[in-house]
Amino acid sequence: MAAPREGGTRSGDSDPRAQPETETEPQPQAQAGAPERLRELLQRVLGSRKNANSVFDILEGLEAEQEDEIVVAARTCGILFCTLLQRGDLFVGQLPEEKEGLSGDCSADVKYKIWMRHRYQSGIDQLLSLMAHESEQVQEVALCTLMRFVEAEGKWPLIRYEEDERYTFPWELLNSLVTSLLQVESDASLLLSRFQECLQYADVRYYVMVFAAEHIVQSSKREWLPIHQQNAFSLLSSLHMPSEQSQLTNFLVKQQKKHEAWKAARLKEHRRAFERLWLTFLRHKLSTNLYKKVLVILHESILPHMSKPALMIDFLTAAYEIGGAISLLALNGLFYLIHHHNLEYPDFYQKLYSLLEPSVLHVKYRARFFHLLDLFLSSSHLPAYLMAAFSKRLSRLALTAPPQALLMLIPFICNLIRRHPSCKLLVHRPGDTEDISTDPYIMDEKDPTKCRAMESSLWELQTLQNHYHPDVAKAAAVISKTLSSQETDLSTLFDLSVPELFEKEPKKRARLAPLEFEPPLGLLGRKSELVTQQWTLE
Repeated sequence: MAAPREGGTRSGDSDPRAQPETETEPQPQAQAGAPERLRELLQRVLGSRKNANSVFDILEGLEAEQEDEIVVAARTCGILFCTLLQRGDLFVGQLPEEKEGLSGDCSADVKYKIWMRHRYQSGIDQLLSLMAHESEQVQEVALCTLMRFVEAEGKWPLIRYEEDERYTFPWELLNSLVTSLLQVESDASLLLSRFQECLQYADVRYYVMVFAAEHIVQSSKREWLPIHQQNAFSLLSSLHMPSEQSQLTNFLVKQQKKHEAWKAARLKEHRRAFERLWLTFLRHKLSTNLYKKVLVILHESILPHMSKPALMIDFLTAAYEIGGAISLLALNGLFYLIHHHNLEYPDFYQKLYSLLEPSVLHVKYRARFFHLLDLFLSSSHLPAYLMAAFSKRLSRLALTAPPQALLMLIPFICNLIRRHPSCKLLVHRPGDTEDISTDPYIMDEKDPTKCRAMESSLWELQTLQNHYHPDVAKAAAVISKTLSSQETDLSTLFDLSVPELFEKEPKKRARLAPLEFEPPLGLLGRKSELVTQQWTLE
């Protein structure tokens, strides 16, 4: 029997896979629309095995130039092969080479299934290539069609499994899909956002993590382009891990036996795969922008779901030593490890003190940084010299800070003094001179133990009492009075912005509204303008 092939003859009535020359069924018209033509071809292939060669015409639509034709052809392929999988018309088992399988002594039925299985594999390869198409609609349809195949193969497996063999899951197809998603040459962020819907299935999420880690390991053997890094991060950041075993209930493929013992059904295995994936990704040298994105989500979306979060200590300490915005963002992860896993960082406060630079009041992570700074300085067991050093450094930064930062910074300093009464000496130092050139504080000293803050005073806050913004001057005037023991709530001040200051200003009610700088003394005007006048009555 001659195997049907693309562009080959359609002779041989005894061959159930080929269309005989005497076939009287009318051919589809060339001028017919693509949807109608493909629908007719689909009905012919599913209607009779004699029309098997028409599958080539359907697959040919995946190579069309028009976007609409490709979309219709992809959907038609999805219906066709899902139906064949359900019918059992695809060969099950280790697929032999096409020529070898068709030239064997097996029955015509087996030969048909082998041949159609090769057409199915050809369709998968074409759909995988379409995931790099220039059209986003084509990419999405190709992805959805391939996920339909994953679901169909989960219900009707194409691999024979023994009783004691591994669990059924179309891992080969999903592995190819993950490799195509992590494209090297184009941005796949939109496609990955669409794929995120599939990650709601616990088994799909588990195998995606396993395959993505293997792909990233292979990528380390060659140059890892920035676009490839971005695609990998987009996939990793879309993985939303469950926090409890009871949440693993949604599966694309339900195992018939020993489902609870399946790795994809165990939270412990999910965490191991998740941890290996992120550790593999973070071993690469990342761009600064990507480095920041990882640190932003690290404390909430990564560390709580790792089986051994302490493995991230080296990464976080290295990021903390870099300086700038990266160090600010690394504070979240370090705080999580210190609070939940008893991380010891000997020079932590010295490094935290060195982060207090003028730029920290202007970065977009200012609110997050000062929130964590407030937590780190909340303990009453910290030494007084350390609190004095932070208070003095913040006061010096206040001289060049914008108003919205000052309205948060001044109450912040006052709270530090309230927590440590011994630091009140900085506000009310006896015999303090007004000559600021004699200030013993060393601003350039990075070590808080050597900056001599306890010998200085917070004259900077007194200077701010003459600030041009009335709210800042009013806030700074607090130090001239006795500080209350009640700390100021800073939660509403961390995110204070310039637009909020403008919106707040018109809502104020002015008690006094002077019209002149020098008030008049009576009807005759000001004192300097009084002149001797003679009045006559007529």
